[in-house]
Amino acid sequence: MAKNKHKSTFSTIHSNATSVMSVAMVLFLLGMVSVLGVAAHSLTTQLKENIGFDVVVGEQAGENQVVALKQLFTAAPYVKSVKYVSRDEALKQWERETGEDLMELIGVNPLCAEFEVRVRDAWACADSLSMIEYQLKKMPGVEHIDMHKDVVDKINTGISRVAVVLLVVAALLLLISIALISNTVRLTVYSRRFLIHTMKLVGAKPSFIRRPIVLSNMVGGVIAAVIASTLLGAALYYLMEFEAGWAELITIFDVAVIFGALLLTGIVICSIAAAIAANRFIGLNYDELFTK
Repeated sequence: MAKNKHKSTFSTIHSNATSVMSVAMVLFLLGMVSVLGVAAHSLTTQLKENIGFDVVVGEQAGENQVVALKQLFTAAPYVKSVKYVSRDEALKQWERETGEDLMELIGVNPLCAEFEVRVRDAWACADSLSMIEYQLKKMPGVEHIDMHKDVVDKINTGISRVAVVLLVVAALLLLISIALISNTVRLTVYSRRFLIHTMKLVGAKPSFIRRPIVLSNMVGGVIAAVIASTLLGAALYYLMEFEAGWAELITIFDVAVIFGALLLTGIVICSIAAAIAANRFIGLNYDELFTK
């Protein structure tokens, strides 16, 4: 009798451990997809914020007009950063990039001062840039504006396509993960089906039978989420050590949110799956326990 009891206990522990590890691997996979999604979003934001335009200041523009433009860009909600390049700085930059001395060649500085403006990601679209261009053309001292709207349209089109693909993949993976976790939890409840039937025979209510099953699987979900978060944290540490750029794409806050989401996902899916499986086996008679 003691030997059979020991064997049954070992079997239960083995079944629970297998279930926890299976759920942990699924949650780890979800976590990796979440990390890639966050990194893709951060990369998209950086890419958009590198999009901007150049405002060329006319040769006849006075100091007051330049100051007015500086104040405008400093206060504008669409500006991520702005850099003013004077005529002398533009000349020096030209000499560094081309090796040509324009003052020696033609005797005068033909270059104009300009503002190099980088916009926030929310404004990095053709419509917003057109509105900005329309307003800036009214400003005195502005000679020409290079908006690069064609480049913006191409980038936004490419980003939209990639976002749709990632969204579809994430949705499919989530559905597959829910199915895998539910099936894993159902198997753990299946191993306790005869205990459930015995409890029914002694008059236990369905809620009394269901409660410990749901609670034990909730605990399993928590343990699985902790394991998945540990593995994910180790993977992220390795990635950041191997490629420092990852640290710019994923913040500590992002990691904390992903860990919290994994914990919540593990608890919710495991508890719901356990409740559904318990209700199913509670409703079966003895003969059906061998066939269902």
